[in-house]
Amino acid sequence: MRMLSCLSLALRDMWTLSFLRDVLREFLGTAFFLLIALSSTTIWPAVNTQNSISHNAELYTSSSPSDLNSLQAPPACRTDPLMVALAFGAALLVVCVCMGEVQLNPAVTLALGLGLRLSPWRAAMFVGAQLLGALAASATLTSTLRGHMGLNEVAPGVLLYQAVSVETAVTFQLVLCVLAVSRPSSAASQSLGPLVLGISVMLGHLTAIGYTGCGMNPARSFGPAMVIQNFNNHWVYWVGPCAGAILAWLLHDVLLWPRWSSAGDWTTEFRQLLLTVPDKQPDPEHTAGLEQDT
Repeated sequence: MRMLSCLSLALRDMWTLSFLRDVLREFLGTAFFLLIALSSTTIWPAVNTQNSISHNAELYTSSSPSDLNSLQAPPACRTDPLMVALAFGAALLVVCVCMGEVQLNPAVTLALGLGLRLSPWRAAMFVGAQLLGALAASATLTSTLRGHMGLNEVAPGVLLYQAVSVETAVTFQLVLCVLAVSRPSSAASQSLGPLVLGISVMLGHLTAIGYTGCGMNPARSFGPAMVIQNFNNHWVYWVGPCAGAILAWLLHDVLLWPRWSSAGDWTTEFRQLLLTVPDKQPDPEHTAGLEQDT
């Protein structure tokens, strides 16, 4: 009977306009964020335009087949880690300002769900929307640009446990920043929130991009992997970020700003969340200490 009540409440919540709008914001926000950010990871020519024009003109004057093949071959290419880090940080800042309180990251959604700041069904739907948004962005880039589309790969010489540790660390600091700036009492909760999160993402990329390509967001890793159909060591980009999110939640909600005195209190609040009509659920600003649109 209680299970039926929970299912009924979930269905009622899912068909509300506010819920559908929140899911749409997660989809569009993730798609816009990754469409901008992943563009910086595509392969761009490493030679300047003038040299390319002069080189091509010389090749056109030659009739040698090998020279003609050299003309058709793409030039030497490279990516700039600093450019990628700045692009991801700035893209997140812009999307947060334009879209409002969005999560864009299954690891962030996991931490908010464990903190009982949103219901389990909302968390599941948000993660689904984020994955679809990442897939849409990656598919769009594949149809217009060339390169590996930002596929995250463990760098040669990096062991898998080291890759998981790196992903855990960078996601930990990101999720901790999300929880910290979202507190109503935080000085950065309003105007500086997007800026702080953008800097956090940028620092994460500067730290991890040489080891794992910097996933920090399972949706960001899922989109390119799904489009290119390359899931080699893909589990690293789920296990690491999810572990980092759980650790950040434990540190913030259990140790630094404890909200429950025991596991029983958490269980009681969880049951209340499941069995309360969505419109009458407690305001997260007062009960969860987080300004999160649920």
